[in-house]
Amino acid sequence: EELDQQGNCPGFYSYARLPLWDESYLIPRIRELRELGVTNIYLKMAGYDRKDLERVLRMGSEAGVDMITFDGAGGGTGYSPTKMMNEWGLPAILMQEALLSIVKKMKAENRPLPALTMTGGFSSEDQVFKSLALGGGAVTAVGLCRAAMAAAMTGENVGKRIKEGKVPRIFQRFGGTVEEIYADLADLRALYGKEADGFSLGAVGVFSYLNKIAFGLRHLAALNRKFDVSLLDRSDLIPLTFQARELLKGACFDS
Repeated sequence: EELDQQGNCPGFYSYARLPLWDESYLIPRIRELRELGVTNIYLKMAGYDRKDLERVLRMGSEAGVDMITFDGAGGGTGYSPTKMMNEWGLPAILMQEALLSIVKKMKAENRPLPALTMTGGFSSEDQVFKSLALGGGAVTAVGLCRAAMAAAMTGENVGKRIKEGKVPRIFQRFGGTVEEIYADLADLRALYGKEADGFSLGAVGVFSYLNKIAFGLRHLAALNRKFDVSLLDRSDLIPLTFQARELLKGACFDS
């Protein structure tokens, strides 16, 4: 404080993991929110110990939350330049495996379960496919956060260069205008009409990226003769390493 008052305070970063709520606060608070008319309540859980994963899942079950997002490593969109925040905790796929054993136990107890979303380092359609297949219906969504932000930044920056007449060499083979290079703009026009022409090119970049993810996921599912993602299961995955085989056997956490 003394250094700060003198104007000599060194630079520093302050960061911490997501808070772990306790039952005495969270459950009554969610009840209050429901009474106020809130219809959808979502929780987010970072990479704590397995006993904490179970605690949060049981809290969510008792409180009747609609969805819980479990965020594994590598993740931490806001803190990604900090290596500790990027790598800290269980890798997302191992966190998911730990969750599935908890889900199985809670189902045997006939406890209601919220929808489960996995996130943490996912960026391509094959990764999304693997997570949904490994989840076997228990994991209903996968979050693509940092990758979508990267698509937004790239879309915006490339768009500016095109408008300045400085088309990046890698894109020149597609043309020299926004309409020629941002091919998915046509899909947005089909949805929103000419209003789409005023959309931020960063937003168009995100739309294009998510279009790629959606098409790739449908393609991979169709190749496995599954025409609904809810039908994906572990039979759609083939292990290529010893670690992957142990994961598919559910033996990762066997002592």
